Amino acid sequence: MKKVIQILVVILLFGFTTSASAQFGKQKRADALYNSFSYMKAIDVYKQLVENNYNADYAKRRLADCYSMLRDPQNAATYYEEVVKQPNIDPEYYLNYALALRSLKKYDEAKIWLDKYKEAGGVDSRVQKIIDDKDFVTDIYNIKQQYFLKPAPFNSEVSDFGAVEQNGFVTFASSRDKGVSIKRIYSWNQQPFLELYNIKRNGDNFSEAEKIKGDINTRLHEGQISVSKDGKTMYFTRNNILNGKKGKDDQGINNLKIYKASLNEEGEWKNVKELPFNSEDYSVGHPSLSSDGKTLYFASDMPGGKGKSDIYKVSINGDSYGTPVNLGDKINTEGNELFPFVHNDGNLFFSSDGLLGLGELDIFSTILDENGNVSEIINLGVPINSNMDDFSFFMNDNGETGFIASNREGGKGDDDIYSFERIPLFAIKGTVTDAINKLPVKEAKIIIKDKDGIPIADLITDEKGTYSINVDRETFYTVEVSHPKYQPEPSKIADTRNSKGKSFVVVDFELDPVKDVDVLAEINIDNIYFDFDKHTIRADAKIELNKVADLMLITYPNMEIEISSHTDSRGSFKYNEALGIRRANSTYDYLISRGVNPKRIKKHEGFGEYNLVNDCKDGVDCSEEAHQLNRRSVFTVIKMQ
Repeated sequence: MKKVIQILVVILLFGFTTSASAQFGKQKRADALYNSFSYMKAIDVYKQLVENNYNADYAKRRLADCYSMLRDPQNAATYYEEVVKQPNIDPEYYLNYALALRSLKKYDEAKIWLDKYKEAGGVDSRVQKIIDDKDFVTDIYNIKQQYFLKPAPFNSEVSDFGAVEQNGFVTFASSRDKGVSIKRIYSWNQQPFLELYNIKRNGDNFSEAEKIKGDINTRLHEGQISVSKDGKTMYFTRNNILNGKKGKDDQGINNLKIYKASLNEEGEWKNVKELPFNSEDYSVGHPSLSSDGKTLYFASDMPGGKGKSDIYKVSINGDSYGTPVNLGDKINTEGNELFPFVHNDGNLFFSSDGLLGLGELDIFSTILDENGNVSEIINLGVPINSNMDDFSFFMNDNGETGFIASNREGGKGDDDIYSFERIPLFAIKGTVTDAINKLPVKEAKIIIKDKDGIPIADLITDEKGTYSINVDRETFYTVEVSHPKYQPEPSKIADTRNSKGKSFVVVDFELDPVKDVDVLAEINIDNIYFDFDKHTIRADAKIELNKVADLMLITYPNMEIEISSHTDSRGSFKYNEALGIRRANSTYDYLISRGVNPKRIKKHEGFGEYNLVNDCKDGVDCSEEAHQLNRRSVFTVIKMQ
């Protein structure tokens, strides 16, 4: 942002005079402007130093940093490109250049400088994540789209962000500063200071924006808010100012704080109070109140954090507050974690430039396990995220609409607000149980076919006999189930049409055990394995295949099987799919050569690297023994008699 990462990670320095005495010289003047966060003015002076060839290398480093702080990767990359050629340069500039290139979607070029940073001894978890996940950008663009964006009609030509909707009103922060004859200018980006505005919403129509009533707006910045469910209490971000008095740290910096206000009967926000865990010495901001009002999430650069800015939570009991708790390594990184938003379902959304993303700040969501603990962090993908800053996520209680802010290309102003509609992924899920004892059937094979009868997925039931898979809406699917210990079951239809308001359809199965279940339990058909990049049958595989042939020809003359063949992760997906098919064919051909009737091998399919038995995916350093476990043909008995 040019901008709002500024709203937390940097603040204002007051009392500094932008005009400096001539005896300090241009460089000292430029440095003073830089140190007081007056980046736009500093850029002008540093450029003069470059033009005059006075300490030009230093000035270029400062120019690159200025543009980086202004969230302008195009100009930042231009100067970083020259900076990284300087002798004995700090390796951090390799990292900064790489991150700027990623913000310009130059991912391959960025990797070169990430490698240089690592070779120079730089340590940053972001670097290893990017290097390890080579397919991240491709994968993120292939994520099934759930969010559909459009610019909010009330954006201005300056910064607008932090939209929150409640009781028919949208409240947001903006630099538009209407209604004053003399605009107060923020030296960071030469824009008016941020204030909070209200707009009444009626469907897709919005009233004119008006400053919120009461004592919240001041002559400094006001930012992200969160309102209690009853609409009577507001937590909001503001520069350190209360009752007209500004506070500063020992270096003269005016940090951010969270304040609380109450709504009176006249619709004005009054009784502004500072929260007790604020500090003069660091910033606290971006509040988000949990649905029950008992926990407040926020961002801060307080000492003891993981990186530049971390996300914390604090308990609330009436007017009392607990001790802030850092949310830990799963969420917080060496970079910036900002703008937490906790939805009424308990999931936390937040912005980060430390987790693996597309460029600057991306928006992420937590996935909670059955105990309410964070089990996974996911990038929300495009179009929610872009190569620029994406932040201030808000979603209404129904989970279907909300707002984000972004300084992406094509906006009206600096930061713009975008409204979104969310169409959740639709799932087919169900449970497979034993028809006799009603217990769950684990490892039952589920095959999903599209409306044309083409298989699109196969999966296995878990310990509880359950399965789930995301599919498209407004169509129908055929669901098949099989298990070697149970009799075949007719397929069922999963209809996702007319599914508005729903997120899944349930397709359950009850299976009848086969008569020879005890005999079947005694059958032990091992997998066979292949050499790397080969599909020829090895000597050890022939032993197992001969066992299968004998079972089918002698012991169980009516047995029917399926063959599925797999590869390890090395090689491309397309190549491995073809290799898996060749292995399935060679396995099938060998059994036929031993006299097995082809009609009794109902399927022989290749699945490439899609069903790895371990974590040896692309980019993971695995032993040859571990890779070997994935190069296999697997046999499934589907009929005994």
